[in-house]
Amino acid sequence: MKQYFYFICTLSFLLLWSSCRKDLEFSPSTGNLQFSRDTVFLDTVFTNIGSSTYNLKVYNKSNEDISIPSLRLGFGETSNYRLNVDGIAGKVFENVEILAEDSLFIFVESTIDINNFPNPDGSYLYTDQIEFDSGSNQQKVELVTLVKDAVFIFPDRDADRVIETLTLNIAGDLQDTDLQGRELEPDELTFTNEKPYVIYGFATVPPGETLTINPGARVHFHNNSGIIVSNNASININGAFSNDQDLLENEVIFEGDRLESVFSDVPGQWGTIWLLDGSLNNTINYATIKNGTIGILCDGNPNETPNKLTITNSQIYNSSSFGILGRNTSIAGQNVVINNAGLSSFAGTLGGKYNFTHSTLTNYWRNSSRQFPAILLNNFVLDEDNNATIANLTEANFNNCIIYGNDNPEILLDEIEDDAVVFNFKFTNSLIRFEDRNDNFTGSNFDFDDTTHYEGNIFNEDPNFKDVDNNMMIIGDDSAAINKGLAPFALQVPSDILNVNRTASPDLGAYQHITFPVED
Repeated sequence: MKQYFYFICTLSFLLLWSSCRKDLEFSPSTGNLQFSRDTVFLDTVFTNIGSSTYNLKVYNKSNEDISIPSLRLGFGETSNYRLNVDGIAGKVFENVEILAEDSLFIFVESTIDINNFPNPDGSYLYTDQIEFDSGSNQQKVELVTLVKDAVFIFPDRDADRVIETLTLNIAGDLQDTDLQGRELEPDELTFTNEKPYVIYGFATVPPGETLTINPGARVHFHNNSGIIVSNNASININGAFSNDQDLLENEVIFEGDRLESVFSDVPGQWGTIWLLDGSLNNTINYATIKNGTIGILCDGNPNETPNKLTITNSQIYNSSSFGILGRNTSIAGQNVVINNAGLSSFAGTLGGKYNFTHSTLTNYWRNSSRQFPAILLNNFVLDEDNNATIANLTEANFNNCIIYGNDNPEILLDEIEDDAVVFNFKFTNSLIRFEDRNDNFTGSNFDFDDTTHYEGNIFNEDPNFKDVDNNMMIIGDDSAAINKGLAPFALQVPSDILNVNRTASPDLGAYQHITFPVED
């Protein structure tokens, strides 16, 4: 009986509440709506690629329930914007209700074909408005999107698109992954600066061919995309220095295809530039490679002459795994800057040959804990049964470099000793972070008095970088790296990455120091 009584009371309350709600009277809006912003900027998108979703909040700060007779896009159903008003999708709405002192959300997206507009000249500023009510009560919020034209490279839809399987055999984000893509056509083997390139899947340089990327080119990758350079093929990235030292406008930039500002520094948005075993004479000059999983993955050819990869005057940032991962390969780097990697900024694994001069190889990763230091060298790889394959580390030389980061230590020499293989490395006149407070690192590889491996280095002094969180790795007046470079190495690389002569008084790393401007 008691339960029955509670049921009758509850039912009566619900009926009464429902009756009250039906009695609510909504007055027409009077043009006094307030908005979270007066213009919604949808950032920049590529033609025919959908934007992110942006929101607008609409406030009724009066003490009356109101109804907006009309809420619509200015171009109506022909608009390239799409709205979602409190969960209902559309472009034109009628009698939208807002309770007193309440609000509603409007979500905005766009997909725009630049070819629908006359003379876009590479980009087009598309605008529309959200119109609330009409006549003297009408209020508007502007919508603005910059649309950019691009060259799109897609996998073949009707062909077998699995072209390689990527396996790291070391902790990382890409393991046993089938990669979709296609070989580049002959007329696609030169990337210019006329339009950006947007790559879906892995664009592969065919055997015997060379992909040439000209100064000022911009290459954007969709998720799980990248470039593969196959056997007997090459990639030549020919960025150039700009006369404006604050803007490398002629550099080549590789990044993801999300152009919204919120994605500008997000790691792991795309795959890698993968130099397969057998690719030859790969060169990179004045490039920025950012926001990938592995900036460059370089395999094989450890005894190649010249080196399999020569990289100069280039920057690699925000890699979710490695900045550069070499696997039994040969790499030479000058004026190279690597920062912010989820594992190591540079890893030379399974032996190989590596030479870096006047480079800044740092890791200030803050997105999570990381397993490896800024620099990792080893001479082995383990299979799934934990069996090791061992190879020669023929040489690994770091001269006039800065090797630093927010962890400690920032170098690791991981050797499986075998009389049949060599493990040769040397750090010369470099600023290194390495503090072994608990004597965890012993043996000849960590004997800093052994001049066959370490000579003229500085340990644990402040490099005085401008802003490590924003990858500004230039050094300031208080840097311990000032004038500590060895002259013969400076003569090999006479100008820094900003084309400043360093021969008279070389600083360590890729940059000569500057005086940081005083902030107001």
